[in-house]
Amino acid sequence: MIRVVLADDQTLVRAGFRSILSGETDMEVVGEAADGEQAVALARELRPDVVLMDIRMPVLDGLEATRRITCDDRLEDVRVVILTTFDIDDHVYGALRAGASGFLVKDTEPMELLHAVRVVARGDALIAPAVTRRLIAEFAGRGRRPDPGPRLSALTEREREVMGLVGAGLSNDEIARRLVLSPATAKTHVSRIMTKLAVRDRAQLVILAYESGMITPGWLA
Repeated sequence: MIRVVLADDQTLVRAGFRSILSGETDMEVVGEAADGEQAVALARELRPDVVLMDIRMPVLDGLEATRRITCDDRLEDVRVVILTTFDIDDHVYGALRAGASGFLVKDTEPMELLHAVRVVARGDALIAPAVTRRLIAEFAGRGRRPDPGPRLSALTEREREVMGLVGAGLSNDEIARRLVLSPATAKTHVSRIMTKLAVRDRAQLVILAYESGMITPGWLA
């Protein structure tokens, strides 16, 4: 059972999410928060698998609430999916920098939302494809050249390839199909990369892939 906390300052929005999630046999909404401070408190009290987090909330916004959750060692197994009406690059990047494992806009179809919760609950990262493309274009537009830097020098050529695919938003199964590997082997590569780079989770690999210039428009074509 995937245990979920909903964090949004609009009661009707929370009710809509609850209705969607409660219809699934493998999901349970265990708490609701109307602001970021309540979301952090509920995460600490209930230790859910996933927090669906709005960005713009009173008292404490979703980005700061996400930072407090992901920086708390007691909550290392809690994953955050950011849901917002604002698909602005700064929000996406800020959400990932804060430690979010997923980012979706609120007009996402119900099936996509359910898929996102399941993907993030099992430890993968998820960003809506349209948002991923815009992020790639934004970083490429800054004229940055690929530069692995000292942090990435410990990676093998295959590991750099896998990390690039993670940065492009592919799941372990998709990476396995693309590189003609078993899903278990792909998962092992990702785990080793995270260990070598000392990152909290898969989403942080996305940040490093962007910052290092690994991802460019057309790279995944």
